[in-house]
Amino acid sequence: MAETTAKLNVDDMAKAGVNFGHTVSKLHPKMKPFVAGVKSNVHMIDMEKSAKEFSHALEFIAKLIAESKTILFVGTKIQAKTLTKQTAEEVGMPYVTERWLGGTFTNFETISKRVAHFKDLEAKKAKGEFEKYTKYERMILDEEITSLKTKFEGIKNMAKLPEAILILDLKKDIAVAREAKRKGIKIIGIVDTNIDPTLADYPIYANDDAVSSIAYILEKIKETILQTK
Repeated sequence: MAETTAKLNVDDMAKAGVNFGHTVSKLHPKMKPFVAGVKSNVHMIDMEKSAKEFSHALEFIAKLIAESKTILFVGTKIQAKTLTKQTAEEVGMPYVTERWLGGTFTNFETISKRVAHFKDLEAKKAKGEFEKYTKYERMILDEEITSLKTKFEGIKNMAKLPEAILILDLKKDIAVAREAKRKGIKIIGIVDTNIDPTLADYPIYANDDAVSSIAYILEKIKETILQTK
């Protein structure tokens, strides 16, 4: 593994609950090779294989960062939102933690215009330009800013399409993966036992539900990015 990537430890991964998959009935057939066994009717992910693939993903991330490329972080499930936003901000990457807006990649020009409008409104408010309006008009403008902030805050400084995307739940955010594939954007994704692993270019075989598992993965990604920078 390249020196610029975080070191992985199989025991630490297991302690963080990375190895817990879904119940046996939810297994995606293509995930069979990455299952080590069953515990209390839950598939256990093979941590040796997981660590190997995660290392590949980290090496790819390090390469992107070394080339000053952009990775968009996507974590829209409740237990991943705060961690996703926090990690992305710490490493200076764009993020999406609310509902994915269809066309963010495939209709990027239109989305960029909405982002520009949002930034323009924010700038005008900061300069005190809203003071000339009535109280009611200011309220309407503030409501619009709040709505746009929810949608675009994480991508407001993303001037072009990212080179890669990190998806923390490929099942929930399948629409994101489809748009990324259409635009040739590489997908780094957490792949749980209920997900088709071929959706990701760089799969991280892991529990996508437990906060501890998500936190472990994001921490290693953060370490890799900061070390490479």
